[in-house]
Amino acid sequence: MPHAMNTTEIFLIAMTIIFTVPYFIWRVGKTDYWAPLVVVQIITGILLGPGILGAFFPDYYAFVFNPAVVTALNGIAWWAVMLFVFIAGVELDLSKAWRYKRESGITAGLALGVPLAFGCAAGLGMLMFDGWMGPQGMPWQFVLGVGMSCAVTALPILILLMEKLEILRQPIGQRILRYASLDDIAIWGVLALILLDWDRVGRQGMFLVGFAAASYLYRKLMTAIPERDRWYVALVWLAICGFAGDWSGLHYMVGAFLAGAVTDSDWFNQEDMDKLRHHVLLVIMPVFFLSTGLRTNWDVGGTMVFVAAAVLLVASVSGKLAGVHLAGRILKWEKGEASIIGWLLQTKALIMIIFANVLLDKQIITSETFTALLLMAVASTMLTVPVVAPKLEKLREVIFRSK
Repeated sequence: MPHAMNTTEIFLIAMTIIFTVPYFIWRVGKTDYWAPLVVVQIITGILLGPGILGAFFPDYYAFVFNPAVVTALNGIAWWAVMLFVFIAGVELDLSKAWRYKRESGITAGLALGVPLAFGCAAGLGMLMFDGWMGPQGMPWQFVLGVGMSCAVTALPILILLMEKLEILRQPIGQRILRYASLDDIAIWGVLALILLDWDRVGRQGMFLVGFAAASYLYRKLMTAIPERDRWYVALVWLAICGFAGDWSGLHYMVGAFLAGAVTDSDWFNQEDMDKLRHHVLLVIMPVFFLSTGLRTNWDVGGTMVFVAAAVLLVASVSGKLAGVHLAGRILKWEKGEASIIGWLLQTKALIMIIFANVLLDKQIITSETFTALLLMAVASTMLTVPVVAPKLEKLREVIFRSK
């Protein structure tokens, strides 16, 4: 009798696809200039989702991504994204932002506020049509959620792209990190506001009070133990904060970010932390990208989803550029700097996708809106290096000639 595949075997087929297909496309297609491996993994997740693979090969899709396999993949994806968000929180360095508070405050405020306004306008337009707002969402939550999605800067991806452009350790790169760090905090603050649940406001208050008290004890413990033990304690802390955040109704990713935000990066060897971020991206985040792709939907019509994505992309990029150019005028930056900084700060993949996942989990947006936001995030990230690289080269030539 032929052997009937069990869930474990089908799960391993899915894992083989997750790691093979994007790597093959990235390596053979040599896409690194305009689409880093992370972006290719996100795109592959979309292609393997119900809107593409499921539409053309429904039987194959149903066989590989059956409910039992998807449940297993989701468990890995939850832990992967919690680790990633935790690391993003740990790597926040607000001391330099405080040292240059006027410049950082003006730039971060305008870089976030203008695209937020543009995105909210796009969200108001989407409300005029059915199929975009989720069943549990209120209009203000939907509009603010879409607006913030347009304003997000993905700090971890920004770091990767600046490393590629060889400006991460240069003064302009450090400035950009300051602006992005302030915006990162604002993003999670707005998300907490959107998720504020009046039916569970008591729980949320208990969580915040309990978190403040527990953070004090956690920080005392971490400074008293050797570094080798801090890694284990940090993981326990992450799991507890994620659980408490989800229990309160704020979502486990809010808990994960807060867990990282109160963790000092200098408690750990920086090289080890860099390796951890790299290994999380390499080993388990591809599962999150695939699980994200499985949530895409085109039920309002593929054309409308692409139209919405295009509108959101225009609102996002134009808003970010307008805000940063305005900051450049106020602060009297050198010619060309505002354009470079604006394009780098509009990098969206990962953090925006995480943000949109939370909105989808809470049914504030529909899977169609999620798909449009996902397409916008991928497009904005793919535009960054091809647009910034020649601008950066031109700026370097101007600086060289001035010397």
